[in-house]
Amino acid sequence: MLFNSYYFWLFFAVVAVLYWRLPHRGQNQLLLVASYYFYGCWDWRFLGLIATSTTIDYFIALAIGRTANRKRRKQLMLLSMSASLGILGFFKYFGFFSRELEGMLHGLGMPSLIPRLDILLPVGISFYTFQTMSYTIDVYRRQCKPTRNYLDFALFVSFFPQLVAGPIERASHFLPQILKPRVYREGDFAHGLYMIIVGLFQKVFVADTMAALVNGVFAKPAADLQGSEILLATYAFAFQIYGDFAGYSSIARGVARWLGFDLMVNFRRPYFAASPSEFWQRWHISLSQWLRDYLYIPLGGNRGGNWNTNRNLLLTMLLGGLWHGANWTFIAWGAFHGLLLVVYRQFESRATAHRKNSEPIAGWDRFARQVLMFHLICFGWLLFRADSMTQVVEWLNVFRSGLVITPLAKMMLGMIVFCVSPLLVFELWEEHYSSGELLRRHWALRAAVYATAVQLMIYFPPPMASQFIYFQF
Repeated sequence: MLFNSYYFWLFFAVVAVLYWRLPHRGQNQLLLVASYYFYGCWDWRFLGLIATSTTIDYFIALAIGRTANRKRRKQLMLLSMSASLGILGFFKYFGFFSRELEGMLHGLGMPSLIPRLDILLPVGISFYTFQTMSYTIDVYRRQCKPTRNYLDFALFVSFFPQLVAGPIERASHFLPQILKPRVYREGDFAHGLYMIIVGLFQKVFVADTMAALVNGVFAKPAADLQGSEILLATYAFAFQIYGDFAGYSSIARGVARWLGFDLMVNFRRPYFAASPSEFWQRWHISLSQWLRDYLYIPLGGNRGGNWNTNRNLLLTMLLGGLWHGANWTFIAWGAFHGLLLVVYRQFESRATAHRKNSEPIAGWDRFARQVLMFHLICFGWLLFRADSMTQVVEWLNVFRSGLVITPLAKMMLGMIVFCVSPLLVFELWEEHYSSGELLRRHWALRAAVYATAVQLMIYFPPPMASQFIYFQF
């Protein structure tokens, strides 16, 4: 059930009408049923999996909350993590590691007795697994109290707007909103509409149109491509994945706002970042903060000297890449971003030492850094999108041969400029002012912007609708 489908909005209309006619307990029960129905529309067989994950962490968190002995609490927390990571590892990584091990054994002339299993990846398993893990860890750290109502916790895990692609909510932020009655607040409709329109525009007009260009080029053998086509396909994918993922997060926040919930901001115009650290403060913020709080800092963070800090950055980004999928391309993507963080950290510390009074970077200097950072990010997206590292090497060899402008390249450039320009103009305006600036302007301006966005989606539909990219994670 896609956000950009009529079926979803019919489903949501029914839920919303019933929801605001029910008392608090009834609202939570309705949302839980709706969330399980929503998830079951992808594949009903995995409803048992999310219920199992929910049940394990619910009872373990209660046990942690009742236990005063620190050693016992740690054992329970590790049991919860083992169960969560075990489920995630089996469904997401068993096939990858079994294939790699089988190949290694064959290379050594040894037989492989590892069974071959065709495992279907459950939609959104990485998102709700990380969400339940953070809950158990926070209960262990005494940063939040375990909820005693099983249905409320089940709703925390399965809340349908953000279930399959985030943002990854923290219990301290989201669970209190479930436990307390919601009231319709002034401005909820306007804020929700703004986020939904922006999200649909990013997904339908930008991401799905770019998908047609990207898929066409990436499906071709390297021998049939020119360097200019590879470059433009990489640019197109940069805006496809941004429009796709940021669009989902924006729609999820808007839908949740219409139900009286506030979900965290997951994107803040990431392509305006001037450094890798700033990029990760703007891109997939819920995952970045999760990796920081539950991996980077426990590893030691920036304590212990330069070597340990660099090691921790590399390990965090490697595991962040692996989180995205069982493929060497994701691992390479994570390693590349880890190296960027390490290298930029050395240069930034030296630049700050020479800059008087720690003055912020501005003007043309910042613009040059943004352009450089955007192209480094795009190289990372090439690693991320490629089917294999072999394809990456072949494409880089083609790119080195030169940038011959072909008719296909001209068509791609025109499509990218046409689809991305409205988004960039809007984001430049918001970057200059602040997020949600349009909501503070006169209703007539908002209506004109919304009408323009809707007309562009209607008059220039993508060749075909596509699923959200992050559903596979």
